[in-house]
Parts: sequence; C-alpha cells; structure tokens
Amino acid sequence: MNIQKSLIISLFFLLTACTVGPDYKRLTVQLPSKFKETPKGWKVAQPKDDFDRGQWWKIFNDPQLTALEQKLNVSNQSVATAEANFKQALSLIDEARASYFPTLTGSANLTRQRRAPGGTTFNSVNSSGASTFGTASTGGGSSGGSPVSTFHSLLLNGSWEPDIWGLVHRSVEASVAGAQASAALLASTRLSSQASLAQYYFELRALDRDQQILNDTMKNYQDTLKLVQDQFASGVVSMADVVQAQSQLQVAQAQAINNGVARAQYEHAIAMLIGQPPETFSMPFSPLRSTPPAIPMQVPSVWLERRPDIAQAERLMAQANAQIGVAIAAFYPSFTLTGSGSYGHPNYNNWLSIPGVGWAIGPQLAQLIFDGGLREATVAADRAAFESSAASYRQTILVAFQDVEDNLSSLRILAQQAEVEAQAVASARTVLRLVIDQYKAGTVAYSNVITAQTTLLTAQKSAADVNGLRMTSAVGLVKALGGGWSDSALN
Repeated sequence: MNIQKSLIISLFFLLTACTVGPDYKRLTVQLPSKFKETPKGWKVAQPKDDFDRGQWWKIFNDPQLTALEQKLNVSNQSVATAEANFKQALSLIDEARASYFPTLTGSANLTRQRRAPGGTTFNSVNSSGASTFGTASTGGGSSGGSPVSTFHSLLLNGSWEPDIWGLVHRSVEASVAGAQASAALLASTRLSSQASLAQYYFELRALDRDQQILNDTMKNYQDTLKLVQDQFASGVVSMADVVQAQSQLQVAQAQAINNGVARAQYEHAIAMLIGQPPETFSMPFSPLRSTPPAIPMQVPSVWLERRPDIAQAERLMAQANAQIGVAIAAFYPSFTLTGSGSYGHPNYNNWLSIPGVGWAIGPQLAQLIFDGGLREATVAADRAAFESSAASYRQTILVAFQDVEDNLSSLRILAQQAEVEAQAVASARTVLRLVIDQYKAGTVAYSNVITAQTTLLTAQKSAADVNGLRMTSAVGLVKALGGGWSDSALN
C-alpha cells in the first residue's frame, strides 16, 4: 500500500512537470536592403556561383596560396586549440544530459568475525581491512573456543530526480548553445587564420614586386652612372655628377637590402600559421601581378548567416537565456525517488535466498526555506548576463557591417587610385627618357635626371603598393562576408 502511494505521488509530479524560465527568441535586427558601398555591377551571390565557398581562396586562382591554405587547415595550432575546445563543449552536453537518468551505486562486502568466548560481543575485520564491533548470537560454537565466521553482503542504492521544473532541460539547452557557440568560434578562428595567411601571402608578393622594381631601377642607375662616367671622362660634366649618380645607385641598393627585412617577417608569419618552424620554411621569389577577382556578395539578411562571429554571439545569447531558467528552477522544491536493495548470507552461494533479501523505496521532497537572497541575486545576475550578451550580439553585427563597408570602400577607392598610378608611372617614364636625352645633349643639369629617376621609382612603388592593398582588401572583404561558412553547420 505504501509503495502504491509513493508511485502515485511520483506519477503526479511527473505529469505536472514544466520548464520554468523564459523561452529563447532570437532578437530582431533591422537590416538595410543593401550595403552603402555596393559597387556598380554588383551581382547577388547564387547557390551555383563558380567557386567553392568552402575553399574561398580559390577565387584568386593561385596554386601556391591554395597549397598553403591546405597546410593551415591541417597544422594551424590556433585552429587545433579551437577544435579541442569544441570537443570539450560536446562533452559538456553529454554531462548535462546524464542528469535525465537515475544513478545506481553498488557495494559488496566480505566480513570475517570472531565471537568472544562466553559472550555476545565480537570484533570483525571486513574486506577493506578495517576492524568493526557488533553483536552476534551466542548460539553455536564451542564454549571453550573462539569460532570465526564469514558473512557476505551486497548493497545496491538508486536515486532519480525527475526534471519536474526543467532544470536539466535548461542545463542541456545551455550546453547545446555553448557547444554551438564553440563551433562558431572554431569557424571564426579558422576563417581568421585563413584570411591572415592570404593577406600575408599577397603582402609578401607585393614586396617581391617592390624588389623587382628596385632591381630594375638599380640596373638603370648603373647604366646612368656609366653614362655620367663616360661624359666625365670626356670632360663634358664635373665630378659632382659622378658622385651624385653613385649616391643615387647606393640609395637604391640600400632600399633593396632593407626590403628583405619585411619579407623575412612575412615569411616567418606564414610559417607560424601553417604550423612550421621558420627555419624549415621559405617562399620562392614571385612578384605580385594579380588583380582582385569579382566577389559575389549576399544581401545583408543572408550575409548575417555567413559570419561565424555573429553566429557565436547569437548562440552565447541563447546560452545566457537558458541560464536564467536554471537559476529560476532553484526556487522550486526538489523531488527525488530513492531505493535500495541488499543481499546477505554467511554463504555466498545462498545470496539470492529469500531470507537474505532486503529492500527499501520512497520519495523525498526538499525545499530550501531561506538562503539570504542568494537565488534572487543569481536570477538577477543571469538576466543581466543575458542583456550583456544581447548588447554584444548587436555590437557584433554593427562591427561586421563596418568591416564590409570598409573593405568595399577600400576596393572602390583603390581601383580608382590604381588607374591614376598607372598613368603616373607612364608619365614618369616619358619624363625620364626626355630628361636623359636632354642631359646627353647638355641642355639640362644632372639634378634633373635625379629628380626624374626618383619620381619614376616613387610612382612604380606606389603603383605596386596599391595593387598589394587591393589584394589584401579583397581578402578582407571575403572574410567580412563570412568566407565559405554558413550557420547551417551549427544545426
């Protein structure tokens, strides 16, 4: 009868179970219909675009870059750390779900006991080696001896706390959201590393282009120096022109040497990203001649699903919301079903005999009466944490829009600058050719040649630098648009 009452009470609690705390709803964010810096001829991305979104770097059509990115995906240590953290987050989900199930513990004991001669008090040594005292029957055994007996026992204890108020459900919900945030962080870490590698790669190749310009310039300066030396030998010019020509050549040589410092640093940075010691890695000389490819873009509403940092911020907000429910569940009483069973007999062959079987079962209802305001403070803190995560989510979206607009404007302005720089290089070459002809004719001083040479070198380096910036801005735009990632990977 008592068992029936316990079962009825348990069934009543289970049927009236509910989940406390607010249900999560994603915040609505007002988005513009297009980007401010949308370029002319902008094409909305389609599912069948002609490049693999998972390997976005292929749009640059550079086999060497592709090989480096593949090495990064395997050996980058920041990505490896993020992957390990994601695996840990998945384990936390299993930990939370384990609370849905009952727990069962068991113990087995072997006791050796000796009765005191002529008395009822005995001491015994159990299987763990500890000495205990108890009372035994005086019957049996020799009056003059100290009989020793053995007692075998088995004990099982079980308990289960039904998730009446949704505490476990909210805990699992929080763990799932946390794991999804960790997955988004992994994607963000991978995308950031991939983008950094591509930018370092193009910056290094831009330095190689600078080096090529300097090498060509030094050759031209050497030719000019020979011209000046010939004219000095003929008595046409003074020694000052020779010294100026030598100085001009030496300055270019110094710039070429200094160019190697930055190149080595970029090479070391690439080695770190692909998980190699710098001494085992080198990049072949390869001047940059590429131009940014056309990059199809999504409208902003779709684009929000392609930024892993936005997805991470949104999942952290969902996790914070679930924690509110966990805190609220602490206000409600806890209901636990417990049970135990035991078997014992001097002979282990008879453990399961009816006289050696014992059991107990019953429910327990517990309610915290006073905690000094701890639960109220916990709920208030979790609500504040949710508000903080919501603000962080909105801020992440604003920063993401800024990233896209920055790179769009950079590409637009740099494209215009590249056209002007190309014209400036062509004009500087024409001026230098004319000035050298005039110098040979003796109609201008050598200082005019130096000025024209410096102008051409500056224009060439500026044009090369602008092209390098265009490539890094293209990479930055791909990163700002989320690369090849989609939040469908979190489902």
